Amino acid sequence: MASPQKKPLFSDPDFTDLGVLDCTMDKGLAHRAALGLLVLCTDQTMEHEFAQVMGIEGVGLFASRLYNDVMITNETLRAMRDKIAPATELILPGLPLDVVAFGCTSASMAMGEEVIFEEIRKARPGIACTTPITAAFAAFKTFGAERIGVLTPYSAEVNETVRSYMTSKGAHVAAFATFDKIDDRDAARISPASIAAGIKTLATQAKLDAVFVSCTSLRLCEQVAAIEAEIGIPVTSSDHALAWHSLRLGGVNDVVPGKGMLFERGL
Repeated sequence: MASPQKKPLFSDPDFTDLGVLDCTMDKGLAHRAALGLLVLCTDQTMEHEFAQVMGIEGVGLFASRLYNDVMITNETLRAMRDKIAPATELILPGLPLDVVAFGCTSASMAMGEEVIFEEIRKARPGIACTTPITAAFAAFKTFGAERIGVLTPYSAEVNETVRSYMTSKGAHVAAFATFDKIDDRDAARISPASIAAGIKTLATQAKLDAVFVSCTSLRLCEQVAAIEAEIGIPVTSSDHALAWHSLRLGGVNDVVPGKGMLFERGL
């Protein structure tokens, strides 16, 4: 039996109208894991960093931006709270997600991780959540790291929040250094060479098990393996750890070669 003729799309006789074509449907881009990412509106770095380590078949990364002040203070960090749930609602509404990651380290500590998770779950009840500091502690655990060196771009006020929070969660912050920037736009322009030098300074001046670079605006992923090879201990950052933890929470345990010791580990 002849196939029924398809209805033309257009009536203009001067071009070839092929009508509606058949197609097949596959499982989609994120058939292994769909990961949601909340990015600050001022952030210039996070999507670039995630792209360095997220080239895994079957994994989809879907981002939404939320409003924040360019000035990094405890007050402006806490002011983000009411923006979290609305931004989460914009990530693939009506479609499943496996994980939602919140992309601000200092706000996660200024507000507390559980507050962040509560706001995310207003839009996505019961979903697996993570923040950069949540991911960092998961990284410390998988390395068995106790003595942590911390490098930040923050001012003294925010640095005190970071150190106090990490200590309260059981980390032994054995060394600390900062670039002392209050404007997030300036933090994003700190060169990778300066970050690498800061990490090496921490590692040579104190006995450390690992180094954590705190702030999603700082660039690490492209040089992490080379730095680790030079200093001999694991190194991770807010973006680096958050990408790894998001994958692992989403059930993706692939090794990502050349992206540091962390991406060779499971949870």
